Amino acid sequence: MERLQLNEETIWAGSPNSNAHTKAKEAIPYVQQLIFEGDYQAAQELADERIMSQTNDGMPYETFGNVYISFPGHQGYEDYYRDLNLEEATSTVSYSVDGVQYKREVLSAFEDDVIMVRLTADRPGSITCNVQMTSPHDNADVRIREDQLTLSGVSQTHDHQRGGVKFQGRIKAKNKGGEMVTKDGLISVAGADEVTLYISIATNFKNYKDLSVEYEKKAAEILNASFQKDFDAIKSAHIAYYQQFYDRVAIDLGSTEAAEKPTDQRIQQFAEVNDPQLAALYFQFARYLLISCSQPGGQPSNLQGIWNDMLFPPWESKYTVNINAEMNYWPAELTNLSEMHEPFLQMVREVSETGRETAKMMYGARGWVLHHNTDIWRITGPIDYAASGMWPSGGAWLTQHLWERYLYSGDEDFLKEAYPIMKGAAQFFLDVLIEEPEHGWLVVSPSSSPENSHVHGATIAAGVTMDNQLMFDLFSNLIRSSEILGQDEAFADTLKATRKRLAPMQVGQYGQLQEWMHDWDDPADKHRHVSHLYGVFPSNQISPFRTPELFDAARTSLMFRGDPSTGWSMGWKVNLWARFLDGDHAYKLLQNQLSLVTPSTRGGGTYANMFDAHPPFQIDGNFGCAAGIAEMLMQSQEGAIHLLPALPNVWDKGSIEGLRARGGFEIVGLTWKDNKVDKVVIKSTLGGNLRLRAGNKLKAKGLEEASGNNPNHFFDLPEVKQPLVSEQATLNPVTLQEYYEYDLDTEAGEVYEISGR
Repeated sequence: MERLQLNEETIWAGSPNSNAHTKAKEAIPYVQQLIFEGDYQAAQELADERIMSQTNDGMPYETFGNVYISFPGHQGYEDYYRDLNLEEATSTVSYSVDGVQYKREVLSAFEDDVIMVRLTADRPGSITCNVQMTSPHDNADVRIREDQLTLSGVSQTHDHQRGGVKFQGRIKAKNKGGEMVTKDGLISVAGADEVTLYISIATNFKNYKDLSVEYEKKAAEILNASFQKDFDAIKSAHIAYYQQFYDRVAIDLGSTEAAEKPTDQRIQQFAEVNDPQLAALYFQFARYLLISCSQPGGQPSNLQGIWNDMLFPPWESKYTVNINAEMNYWPAELTNLSEMHEPFLQMVREVSETGRETAKMMYGARGWVLHHNTDIWRITGPIDYAASGMWPSGGAWLTQHLWERYLYSGDEDFLKEAYPIMKGAAQFFLDVLIEEPEHGWLVVSPSSSPENSHVHGATIAAGVTMDNQLMFDLFSNLIRSSEILGQDEAFADTLKATRKRLAPMQVGQYGQLQEWMHDWDDPADKHRHVSHLYGVFPSNQISPFRTPELFDAARTSLMFRGDPSTGWSMGWKVNLWARFLDGDHAYKLLQNQLSLVTPSTRGGGTYANMFDAHPPFQIDGNFGCAAGIAEMLMQSQEGAIHLLPALPNVWDKGSIEGLRARGGFEIVGLTWKDNKVDKVVIKSTLGGNLRLRAGNKLKAKGLEEASGNNPNHFFDLPEVKQPLVSEQATLNPVTLQEYYEYDLDTEAGEVYEISGR
């Protein structure tokens, strides 16, 4: 029996709602007072009682249900094989029964918005099967409508929020030869040569505040339109659409005999054998996932993407914005999938709308606020318990993605659109920042360092390092945006004055970067969150070239925290070690991540199907590691394109094509040999200065214009005369290597080829 577990990205419990409430505004000053008095337990208890959501804690993302295809007499199958073709986004199953070879092809068509299943056999008249639909929704209604099998239902009521998403799935079959009957909740086929199933799903969801789509009509129209086409035509259009994104990036880290083994064995053995192709496969698998679950005009990837198979999944498969939702999009711009970033950026726009009510009602503040979680209804109030949910800085982190989009694209029209959203986030903090009594610093309170407890047995605190870093980035991005757009100078001056008063990053008693405003860190703390290292990655406030003391302290903190952790946490650490310029340690984390997790295994890693294991399944680790692999090969956060900044010794030769760098540059191709840059071809989309950084010297080989003129003249690379690693740094020898930098003036649309020497 074949089970197709189906989802639709807008099937969520509940209906349009807000979880903002009025009790918090009166309680917040008392909570702040308790924090400054050092009574953190009492502050956290009061926050639980008066600040946290009084209505609901967010809605779960829900599965649609299943399609089952049963094949009488196929229990004794042989030579079973299945694969997922990442180059085409198609899945195939084959096996033999009594000398007949059977094949099933499945795809979720991007262009035609249907799921297609083709059943074939190498002997005519061999396909006999029954098709049915089921759903865990207790209100699901299965019936026959003309020649189509349909399943209709309504999403669940949860936390007193009535289910409002109405949905319908439809199946219609096309057979060659044999007989087919559609009745009694089944599609029954006997003795066919070939069978093709067309499956559509639609809901009444229009946007987070509107459920007015005629879903039954939409489901029928999608199915009927696709039914006019054959499988090959839909498959061809599907592959062409998919490959325009997927084929932008190619990666080759080498291959060994290990690549011939089944995927689960390769994951299980990755730490012991040299299997560089598995790392490349894992990288591209993440890009396939992002293309599949974050299409323009749709919903952003949630905690489990579109692969949740439950009504009430772990953490309700929502958008956890104190790390997980952002991690899903770390590869978007970097690995040339900017279009897949759009659903997330649209969510930022939408929570900036709903967050205004929350900011005003709960804090009496201007602008907008988002706490640690949201859902399809774009709730913005604090949920769950104060231990995890009393963190009002989600908006600051989300707006960083708006700024990053600008850094990669240079699109000033986009920046003009993003500026009011960023400004609204800053206005909230300007109104809620409070002076702490010891130093007079401006801090966020109440808050937490997600989701870690400090020495007082609570998470609630004031002036935590991550909040300070987020404020610094938000204010700095707005100040720079004001300069670029030539507007809002007075507001930028206010931000500059406020930024000077934020609590600074500090080095603690163990040589660590302090996680809190006070020196509370415990070297034995192995907590999965490393929130205070946001300043290293995904931000760039901490740098070996500009802030070596803080860089050493942050590295010490990561050493204390250790390597093994949950899956997504190890994904973050791959990126951090790449930013620490330690490729071998980044690779060690990749080995930890690519360790097989089974029902009897404890700890994070990777399941046999290559999904990230928190455990349970979360998709963020897949995306985090993909970004980390790219960061090992190229970084662009320092105003320069750093080639092979954290290349592990095991990847001594290889190539990558299609990565994007900040400043409007694309790495058309990068090859390396003996752990050194061999050749890099870079396209400039905006023009301007290109600064290259590498561990070996570079030389100009030629210049090729994108226009096709191809003058191929030789030119000089001006070398930048400056020290690239401060002598104050006390990093290990891996990090204290010599770097070379070169400046090149570029023109928009031109392609530049540089070689190593």
